[in-house]
Amino acid sequence: MVESPENDRIEPVQSDEAGVRNRRARQRALAIGVCARPPGDRDPLAELRELLRTAGVATAGEAVQVRPAPDPDRYFGRGKLDELKGEIKRTGANLVACDDELAPRQERNIEAALDVPVIDRTAIILDIFADHAHSAEGKLQVELAQLEYNLARMRGLWTHLERLGAGRMDGGIGTRGPGESQIETDRRLARDRISALRRRLTTVEQNRGVMRARRESSHTPQVALAGYTNAGKSTLLNALTGAGVGVGSRLFHTLDPTTRNYEHNGRPYLVTDTVGFIRKLPHQLVEAFKATLEETRLADLIIHVVDGSTPVDARAAAIAAVNSVLEEMGADDRPRLLVFNKLDLLDDEQRTDLVVGEPGAVGVSADTGEGLEELRTAIEKAFDETLREVDLLVPYDEGARLSELYEIAGDLDRKETAEGVRVRARIPVAVAHRFAEFSLNGASAHS
Repeated sequence: MVESPENDRIEPVQSDEAGVRNRRARQRALAIGVCARPPGDRDPLAELRELLRTAGVATAGEAVQVRPAPDPDRYFGRGKLDELKGEIKRTGANLVACDDELAPRQERNIEAALDVPVIDRTAIILDIFADHAHSAEGKLQVELAQLEYNLARMRGLWTHLERLGAGRMDGGIGTRGPGESQIETDRRLARDRISALRRRLTTVEQNRGVMRARRESSHTPQVALAGYTNAGKSTLLNALTGAGVGVGSRLFHTLDPTTRNYEHNGRPYLVTDTVGFIRKLPHQLVEAFKATLEETRLADLIIHVVDGSTPVDARAAAIAAVNSVLEEMGADDRPRLLVFNKLDLLDDEQRTDLVVGEPGAVGVSADTGEGLEELRTAIEKAFDETLREVDLLVPYDEGARLSELYEIAGDLDRKETAEGVRVRARIPVAVAHRFAEFSLNGASAHS
């Protein structure tokens, strides 16, 4: 066995019965990962195990290598790969799952060394998305992400043709074969399919834009729920709006955006639940789900939902991951409200510690309803700054404008007079100029 430096030591992660979660699972994975420093009490592969469980793969064993960075050619060093062979035999694993996205050459080299299939974190997430996508738009988005991910890995599918001389540069007799031709054919077909998918998604995005424009024309406050996957966003949507959307204790249960409305103090609000984020979210998915994630970027307010029951380090990492994706989407400048969910799983001391250092944060339990009224009030307060009080006199023959006012303002104070309907209301500053002609105090004449 090749010796390796002390900081390349493999540290097995403790797990019951070799970490097997489902002995009936057809695939049994050896989960591997690299840590820059010893994990200590941390469980560096906990999220990878949960991804595998969601994908229906049992975790047969785990190994973590401590090194500054993954080996650029093999992820682990040669000696460590030799050790993994014994671990695969001991655990009966028939698959190796890596906690990082592998370069194509890393994937090929690991498979050659271990003689078992290798999948990386990105492939697992894409597989989960493919399984959970139900709408036509979701399926198109997932297929696009999968094709873009696999495009760079196609060369490995045709290595059996290399003996025919495909790809050699000397051009001598006997060196030309079908290999390179087949690779190029497949790549061309993949690129053509990618172009077709992008065109179809552009049409879908235009249709979504029409629906979004209709919502925006009403100037109803739009709220987007964003957060780490499995933080309870869908449950919170149901609790706020009575939406009745499906929920589940699995990663990426919700892929398709769902928009529902609710009223608070007479004012309507639109709330959209979108796909959950995760650490190391594949950039292919961010790009493919651009139209869906646009709902978050264009929202008037982003509610960042955090699982308050997770340990402090994991919670901080989840918050940082969500902030990173929001920045990548161009939504980092949107007004944001931090909401800690799952209060029902915490004791009084933990609840107090939760919001320390987070001014303005709200604690809720979407399951029990605790804190929902405080959350609705916080949402209302966030929009108060965008509203202006107006005093209007709307003629009786302007019934359509009066209806528009009701739609925009929700609750309003009205009184019938001889000249028309006297209305006092709070409306968005952006639309106040539309009612300037009816103003009695001049407040609506300025935006």
